[in-house]
Amino acid sequence: MSNTSVTDTNPSWLDKGDNAWQLTAASLVGLQSIPGLMVLYAGIMPRKWAINSAFMAFYGFSATLICWVVWVYRMGFGEQWIPLAGVPGPVLGIDGLLEQATLPAAGIVPNFPLATMVYFQFVFAAITIVIIAGSYLGRMNFLAWMVFVPLWLTLCYSVGAFSIWAGGFLFQLGVIDYSGGYVIHLSAGTAGFVGAYIIGPRPGHERLDKRPNNTLMVLTGAGILWMGWNGFNGGDPYAASPDAGVAVLNTNICTAMSLLTWTLLDVLFYKKPSIVGAVQGMITGLVAITPAAGVVAGWGAIAMGALSGSIPWISMNILGKTKIMSAVDDSLGVFHTHLVAGFLGGFMTGIFATIDGSAAFALTNPGGAIAGNGRQVWVQLVGALFVIGWDSVWTAIILYGIKYILRIPLRMSEAELAEGIMLFMGGCLSLLHRDSNHDEASEEDKRPHDHP
Repeated sequence: MSNTSVTDTNPSWLDKGDNAWQLTAASLVGLQSIPGLMVLYAGIMPRKWAINSAFMAFYGFSATLICWVVWVYRMGFGEQWIPLAGVPGPVLGIDGLLEQATLPAAGIVPNFPLATMVYFQFVFAAITIVIIAGSYLGRMNFLAWMVFVPLWLTLCYSVGAFSIWAGGFLFQLGVIDYSGGYVIHLSAGTAGFVGAYIIGPRPGHERLDKRPNNTLMVLTGAGILWMGWNGFNGGDPYAASPDAGVAVLNTNICTAMSLLTWTLLDVLFYKKPSIVGAVQGMITGLVAITPAAGVVAGWGAIAMGALSGSIPWISMNILGKTKIMSAVDDSLGVFHTHLVAGFLGGFMTGIFATIDGSAAFALTNPGGAIAGNGRQVWVQLVGALFVIGWDSVWTAIILYGIKYILRIPLRMSEAELAEGIMLFMGGCLSLLHRDSNHDEASEEDKRPHDHP
């Protein structure tokens, strides 16, 4: 049956296969945040912080969507307004949402409706926020987090997305960021590290006890995260194209290699493997391949996996224990797993990008250094340094503004930190990790957490 009739339900520009895959990919990415990272956070943090940690992710996902459709989407992907962002405005009218999607400043016109594009780009913005939360867990005032999310989306995420993906100056320069190694992971790692420093550390004893309260929950969340990444990287050609298949395959190759490398290093240096270490290696592999997923060959994905399983391992297990680095309490090590791995992945993209892969992704870049295009290496470095610089400055401005202008404390009080309290709107509702009757606390509550 012909698929060329022009009707309200079947416009001539619509490719049903592309639209179906794009919605599927977006849903897979959404599942990475809820329940993926939500479950992982609840399992990896001490038991008294499980609810707080999960809810920070849950709130972040929801708040991002409303901000996204009211003004942020058009700042990141709309008509250019200022050199670094598009014109803010809503994307809620039914007539516009039914029309063919377009990224006007980039000249990209996929064969699916604007509604699909808005949702697809939203889940990427949402997971960025959820990743940032991983650096702040265990002490950030929930009201401060509520204010931080819309401000950071507006002043940081929209700028990175527009500059690199939607026609901004880094897009024009030729930076390759296939699915968000810079826009998402480098940005989240930067914001996480800067924010962790400004907010301050958790109580000392909680920093020392790094045991997860539920290892099976950690593995469940990690598994959802890994499989969801097929949509994360496979959806960015904006089509059910051959390059989407390459991106999915390379994603899994790099991730497996990274996990194995990290585990091997744990065995060599600590004489035993670590489940949490394996999860960290999985994450660094996923992050590192993200800027390169569909533009590198399979052997390039293996090389990147070996590097993403080793360099962030060194960063976390050796450099992270130095006096300077340990002064910043990055709760889940987002600096190492996202900033270091994202920077590494972007840099290696400049080396391993192939001519054929770039062409399949509709890029004009003639590959990377291995293809004779050494320029791509410094272009990638320029992109990384811009993201780190911009997000460092604006994350600090946002947090100091919340603290000193809005007069909202960034940290919970010492009493709240001791109890593990999650505050809603300045203390209207509190959830405690222990029974409300403290006098009847059992000896089991006082013992170290059990682990599967």
